[in-house]
Parts: sequence; C-alpha cells; structure tokens
Amino acid sequence: MLKNIQTLYNEEDSKLAPYAIKNKGSGERVFPEVDHLYRLPFQRDRDRILHSRAFKRLQYKTQVFVNSEGDHFRTRLTHTLEVAGVSRSIATALGLNTYLSEVIALAHDLGHSPFGHAGQDILSELMKNYGGFEHNKQSLRIVQKIENRYPDFYGLNLCKLSLLGLMKHGGAYETSDLKTIRKETGPTLESLIVDFADEIAYNSHDVDDGIENNYLNLEELAGVKIWSETFREIRSVYKNAPLKLVIRKTVRTMIDSMTIDLLSTTNQNIENLNIQSIESLSNAQKDEFPIVSYSLLMKNKIMELKKFLMHFLYNHPSVKKMGETGMSTIENLFFYFLKNLDKIPDSYQKRIEEDGKHRVVVDYIAGMTDRYATQLYNEMTIANFSKDF
Repeated sequence: MLKNIQTLYNEEDSKLAPYAIKNKGSGERVFPEVDHLYRLPFQRDRDRILHSRAFKRLQYKTQVFVNSEGDHFRTRLTHTLEVAGVSRSIATALGLNTYLSEVIALAHDLGHSPFGHAGQDILSELMKNYGGFEHNKQSLRIVQKIENRYPDFYGLNLCKLSLLGLMKHGGAYETSDLKTIRKETGPTLESLIVDFADEIAYNSHDVDDGIENNYLNLEELAGVKIWSETFREIRSVYKNAPLKLVIRKTVRTMIDSMTIDLLSTTNQNIENLNIQSIESLSNAQKDEFPIVSYSLLMKNKIMELKKFLMHFLYNHPSVKKMGETGMSTIENLFFYFLKNLDKIPDSYQKRIEEDGKHRVVVDYIAGMTDRYATQLYNEMTIANFSKDF
C-alpha cells in the first residue's frame, strides 16, 4: 500500500506521546513550500542536511585526533552519526519525534571549525571584537545562509521547528523572530535529548579512541567509577575473551548504562510534573526544572569521567600539540584572507557588505576541513601572512 502524506501524518499521531512534536502542522518554513506527497517535513530536513556540503566535510574535521593519526579514530562525521543514533534511541523510547531529534543531531556540529575545539577557541579569540564565534551558532548560520544548493531559496530552508531545535545549542548571531519565539516557548524535548546524546557519545568514544591510540591506559581508568564498575562486570562474564573485545564491550555497555539511566530519570520527571501536552511542557520549563536529566548518581559518575578525560586525554601533550598547530594555521589564514579578500570564493565575497569582512572570512575558514586548511597554509609562504590589516 502506497502511503501518502496524510496517511503518514495519521500514523504518526497514533504513535507519538502527547508532548512530542508532530510532523503535521510543523512544516512551516521561512520560504513557504508545499508538502511533499510521500515525505514528512522533518524527513525532508534530514535529507537536506545529509546532502549538504557542510555535512560531507565533517568526515575530514577533527574530533579529538586529526585525520592523519589513523583511519579508525572518530571524526566529526562519525561522532555526528553516533549522536544521531543515540538520539533516535532515546526519542523512540520516550515517544518523541525521532525525525526531529535526528535532524537536530545531524546538524548540531555543522558549524565546527577545522582542528576540533582548538579551532573554535582560536576563532572565538580572533572574533571577540567582531561578534564572536561559537560552533553551534555557526551551525545555524550554515543551514540558514551559507549552504547554497537550491534555486528557490538560500540556505537549506529547514522547518522553523528544526531551526528552533538547533537554537537550543546556541542562538543565532543576529536577532530574529525565531530567536524571540525560542526564548518564549522554551526547547522541545526532541532538542533537549540531543544535548545528552552528544555527551553520551563523546564521553564513550573518546575513551575508546584514547585507549586505541595509547593515550589512555587501563591503570589510570581504574580510578574512574563508571569505567571500573563496567569493566569488572564485563571481564567477569567474558573471562577468556581478548582484552580488546572486553574493552569494546565495556564502552558499549557504558553507553547503554548512561542511556537507560537518562530514560528512566526523564520519564519519571515527566510523570512527576504531569506533562501531558506541548503547553504543559512549556509551562514546566518556566520553573527551570531539568526535565531531561540523569539520576544524581549517574551525573556524578559522568562528571568524574569528564574530569578524567580533560586531564588525561584533552590535555595530553600530543593532543595539545596537534591543537596548537591547528590554531596557528587558522590564525595565519585569518589574517591573510582579511588582507586578501579577493582570494576567497565569490559566494563568500558577495556577503561582505551585509555581514562584514571578519564574519565572512570566518565563514570561509570555519567551513574548511583540516586537510584543506593545512593545504592552503602550506601553499602560502610565511611572508604572505601579516596581522597588519
């Protein structure tokens, strides 16, 4: 049986929780479009993100380890896909809109600069007097303005509710009606769970990659409760399994434990607050009670893990050295292009009058992959770079 859009709307209505965002009535966009015959609005948003150039470039952007470190470490793309997977699982279990949570998850890191958080840090410093830089805000800028793939509109023209979901991660650089709505209505549960899915994904896969690259060792991890408890449990069940497989099973079980705790606690919060509609959700949020949350025990375990990763992985001398190299590359490119605006693509130059040269130069650099930024830097002589602009 061929299911048209009305059938899909009706089927969704019968499946989702009363406080979930429905596709029906959610298709409003900045540039009006008619409904597709066979695809839901958030399905279309998801596919527009997947087909975007910014999404493709995530495969060559650093998560923790630069691309040259090896083929099996997470990149910004694989991290994003893992976040989307965890988000779908959480949304499904809570009766939320899996399409909307997936849209937000897939788009949440589009604005990340090359060279991971080190890249963001240097761009934030360079832009402190020109509106700042923050990758979540940049993600919104990409889907609203920078992507140019459609003849009928600029950007991806995502549903307004998708944009509002992304605003949970950071408002737009400019004031707008959507930004006002976001402040008045509060975030949807679909957007809130993506923050936690992001945390669950990077906390677990950074441990995995850190061990794989010999930056973390099991002796040090033994002092981290969520790891040590899980590792001992897995080791007791799989006594004769190779250590590498026990480690991988431990990482997967940690993801499962964090996700189940989040689901159980959040569901209890929803029941305690008697949330039975979108309106009651919005009212409950005005009291600033954390509806989506871990239990206190799990929260403390995750805080301990984060501190461990910050000390032993993110501040590891080799990781810091990679970050410093990336920061130097970005800084030099920034000042070079400010002096040589004619060297950036025409599509960026056209926005200089509207957005200013600093913002446009950052748009260009932030969109680069690690290897493209490095290639440009290597093609230019040191004499070309100057901070006198």
